[in-house]
Amino acid sequence: MSDLFPALDAASDRIALRFGERTLTYGELAGAAGALAVRIGGASRVALWATPTLETGVGAVAALLAGVPVVPLNPKTGDGELTHIITDSAPAAVLAGPGESLPMALDGLERIDVPLTGTAGPPPVEPGPLSPALIVYTSGTTGPPKGAVLPRRALTTSLDALADAWAWTGDDTVVHGLPLFHVHGLILGVIGPLRRGGEVRHLGRFSVDAVARELTAGGTVLFGVPTMYHRLAEAVDGDPELRKALTGARLLVSGSAAMPVHDHRRIEAATGRGVVERYGMTETLMNTSVRVDGSSAPGSVGVPLRGVELRLTEEDGSVITEYDGVSIGEIQVRGDHLFTGYLNRPDATAAAFDGDWFRTGDMAVREADGSIRIVGRKATDLIKSGGYKMGAGEIENALLEHPGVREAAVTGEPDADLGERAVAWIVAADRQNPPSEAELADHVAARLAPHKRPRAVRFLDELPRNDMGKIMKRSLGAS
Repeated sequence: MSDLFPALDAASDRIALRFGERTLTYGELAGAAGALAVRIGGASRVALWATPTLETGVGAVAALLAGVPVVPLNPKTGDGELTHIITDSAPAAVLAGPGESLPMALDGLERIDVPLTGTAGPPPVEPGPLSPALIVYTSGTTGPPKGAVLPRRALTTSLDALADAWAWTGDDTVVHGLPLFHVHGLILGVIGPLRRGGEVRHLGRFSVDAVARELTAGGTVLFGVPTMYHRLAEAVDGDPELRKALTGARLLVSGSAAMPVHDHRRIEAATGRGVVERYGMTETLMNTSVRVDGSSAPGSVGVPLRGVELRLTEEDGSVITEYDGVSIGEIQVRGDHLFTGYLNRPDATAAAFDGDWFRTGDMAVREADGSIRIVGRKATDLIKSGGYKMGAGEIENALLEHPGVREAAVTGEPDADLGERAVAWIVAADRQNPPSEAELADHVAARLAPHKRPRAVRFLDELPRNDMGKIMKRSLGAS
């Protein structure tokens, strides 16, 4: 009996994984992954070349069945960073699809081609709940990437809490085009549906047409990031097929970054269907979500999931007890969904915790109903200007409501008078006729408060983003 994937035991003819025209049933997945699990059983850990393919899904399932920690590798990672990850995690082998070209940084590892057929032998004994399941490397914005060690307990706790919040069952078919080297695409988008006994339908590459096609063809749940939903929001008014597909979906979920309020409103106005936001991190998996049986305003990431304890703290460590929607504090969480530490980095692990509370570095306010609204990262999005604390996220949402703004990011920079001032980085809707700095400042002041207006506006052709669609604000600050 698989503790993570009970549906594999039935070995049914139901589709488990679909990548374009390539599919595997639960029976085929059980055979292929079971055979590979026997082969790699006993390894200290294995790396996984995480391309958007069936082989990545099979490799991940096999490692989890074998009780072997798996290190997902981003195929777009540069040689220097990849060498650091391999040196730090020391995998015994790398799992990859047959014929896939691997970089020189992996030359020293045994290569094991992932099969799509096979006969499962006697299953390895599955380890205990605190045994490492995955080692997922962080983005490394403040130094070399750190490997967050995620135990099996964290996976089951988080995925089952999402099932509770979303009424997620084996009847659901999850559609997404997310990369598979990260928590969102691999754990939520592949392991999650397989744990429920449902179908994973991966787009290979995100496109508006592909989303419409797969939802129309039986998809019930869509996972995406804000850049994807932005493209859907821009297309939905003029695309009846897309509008029908989104309207027919049971659940639309956005994560990995804050979704702009105006995109929420455009999709809901066109379809009557709201987008559910959830909040998580590599180290914590999922912390909060809007529930399908609840309600929330756009911009909310919902309430703490089952089993998650959450608090907001001031800079001096005191706990904010008011649910007033105004008091900004750092989110700290604790529970069985947390990682057990950073691989080989006891110093970083110790610094990340306040007792048994994990310091997320995310700043938020809590509404009267207990729901959470994130205003930004402590390191890049909390702006202290003229004695006020401001979250970059709320200023960005206000800017995005201006018809002349296509994309927006807000950062703080030193100011001799104010301490810090808010700077807006704008991609104009009409680059030949952008809105003026004064016009944008007045627009924000009228919607929020005068002290929250941007004191400088800088126009760009595009905002720098990473593979998950997050804006890389440290790049903006360096430009």
